[in-house]
Amino acid sequence: MHALLIEDDDRMAQALVTALAQRGHSVRRVGRALDALRHVREAQFVLLDLGLPDLDGLELLRRLRTVCDAPLIVVTARCEERDIVQGLRAGADDYVVKPFRMAELMARIDSVRRRTASPPGRPDGGAASCVRAGDVEIDLAGRTVTVAGALVRLTRREFDVLAFLAERPDQVHSREEILDRIWGDAFLATSRSLDVHVAGIRAKTGRAALVRTVRGFGYQLGSPSADGAGHGEGHAGG
Repeated sequence: MHALLIEDDDRMAQALVTALAQRGHSVRRVGRALDALRHVREAQFVLLDLGLPDLDGLELLRRLRTVCDAPLIVVTARCEERDIVQGLRAGADDYVVKPFRMAELMARIDSVRRRTASPPGRPDGGAASCVRAGDVEIDLAGRTVTVAGALVRLTRREFDVLAFLAERPDQVHSREEILDRIWGDAFLATSRSLDVHVAGIRAKTGRAALVRTVRGFGYQLGSPSADGAGHGEGHAGG
């Protein structure tokens, strides 16, 4: 794997480069947003610090996502819930707060790589079909979503969550099951990630009832009305 490390702190960068190299990965380290944009297309994986000298890291994340769909983990000292939510909504696959244990970060990198290499699909390995819910069409094979015929752009993780629910539309899935299937960790410390991505699906499709909340348990694919107005339910456990 060729990783792009976007980190302006020399000591932290050296530790990360060494840890990744010990696991057989090649690494390009940059310390500025402009260099990150220049080299991101060659990356198979991205680690992004938000505290950069020439551009806010969240803005860089949004720009990176317009040109690159490589797996990306934010690694930052910003620990406020608002920052975590914004990072996930902007397209980060995971969010790790400094200080962290290097072994945990390496495990999260492996987990994200597995998830992105094997997106949800039919267990029999056959060609996935399209699933309809009201005027929403979810193309599991093409990984696209349309609402009333108009294409809606979801992040990779938002689509993974929606596709998992769409594969088994009659079943209610627990939060732990979804976290284990999509994030590879049923006890994910940042389990708020699931709620953020569900909120993103509802907001971007304009169909609040597309994902139905089963309070205290989890989620199920819903049947939104065409107008999508005001039928959303609160987040599980929230």
